[in-house]
Amino acid sequence: MLRTIALGLALAASPIQLAAQPPQPQEDAVPGPIATAAEGVVAVLRGEKPAAEVFAPAFLAAVPEAQLTALAQQLAAQFGPLQGLEGADPVGPDGANIAIRYERAIARGPMQLDAQGLVIGLRLNQFDPIDDSAEKITADLAALPGATSVYYAPLAEGAEPILAANADRQFAIGSTFKLYVLSALARQIAAGEHSWDEVVPLAVKSLPSGMAQNWPKGAPVTLHTLATLMISISDNTATDQLIAVVGRDAIAEELRASGHSAPDRTLPFLTTLELFGLKGDLPRGQAYAAADEAEQKRLLDAFAQEIAGDPERIVKPTFTQPTEIDTLEWFASGRDLAALLRRIGALDDPTAREITAVSPAMPEAKRGEWRYVGYKGGSEPGVLNLTWLLQDEAGAWRVLSLSWNDPQAPVDAGTLELIAQRILSLE
Repeated sequence: MLRTIALGLALAASPIQLAAQPPQPQEDAVPGPIATAAEGVVAVLRGEKPAAEVFAPAFLAAVPEAQLTALAQQLAAQFGPLQGLEGADPVGPDGANIAIRYERAIARGPMQLDAQGLVIGLRLNQFDPIDDSAEKITADLAALPGATSVYYAPLAEGAEPILAANADRQFAIGSTFKLYVLSALARQIAAGEHSWDEVVPLAVKSLPSGMAQNWPKGAPVTLHTLATLMISISDNTATDQLIAVVGRDAIAEELRASGHSAPDRTLPFLTTLELFGLKGDLPRGQAYAAADEAEQKRLLDAFAQEIAGDPERIVKPTFTQPTEIDTLEWFASGRDLAALLRRIGALDDPTAREITAVSPAMPEAKRGEWRYVGYKGGSEPGVLNLTWLLQDEAGAWRVLSLSWNDPQAPVDAGTLELIAQRILSLE
């Protein structure tokens, strides 16, 4: 599935938490039930106590004990052995912000109790590294199966990166390719060819992710709405509609103009429906991948006539295992994506940057450290990319782009998201 990956390790978020009014902090000592529950969470994560003794049935219905065990293993793999409870600051009579100390980080987040003192909500969404370093992060990335890349640097061209590994290597990037569509659209708008409030009829359809595939054909939508759907929820139908408006050739030109180091890997520029169709019908997809660019264009024209824009007429991919991720995808290196974000950052009109900031994919506490956070990510089995455009409080711009490809097995989003938090904590 082509979708956005959100940053943060969520153990659970119950309806009760979402509906509750913000409680008032207490200055008293930690109440007994809160202290007991917080210590219980640590005991469960250590495997010393059954989850049912600490967590409410509603929590375990959403996050079974096996999933808790897997999350505990993931945290320990990233941050070393769990050492104990660092603290629990009460928030109202039945809530607290807890902190759990690992060897190399302190995990923090809100915890909520039910009337019986059982944990009904827990979200560990902030990780403060202890004695971390670029070298340790690079080693942890290199130890992951498959191949990984990181590029964390000032946005200015030629700036020395803070952290870089395999930053010039081409990786499949999934829906992060939609930034090229956004940039091409923004440049056409700047040139007066279109406007953000221009209304177009919804004339194309793709497969999820997204919501526009369920809207009526011909529904009037603005280009701003389509772009916001494309970036904030990775809507594939909105993306393909924008590709139809902007033009495949114009997006290809934007890719080249950004300084992409291997445009032939990605061109012709596929729509999401085309990629779905090529991955679903593997003989067709493999024949496409083996052809030169001119033949690929001919094959796409024939494919378009055959399916007539109808998602029901393609062979749908299963997307349970990596499928031709080295040949049928959109590709870019970390430096390529930084160069693209440099072009988006240089636009006089801030609209494209405002759109990328709708879903920043960063925990609130970490987001508060930046003046601006823009994000786009992408994934499918075996493919993951996380890319941020950041501005610090002093006004300086940075880019962080992480990629992980494994043609043998799906990759774990939570693992890379945790590494991203560690990188963003580097001085």
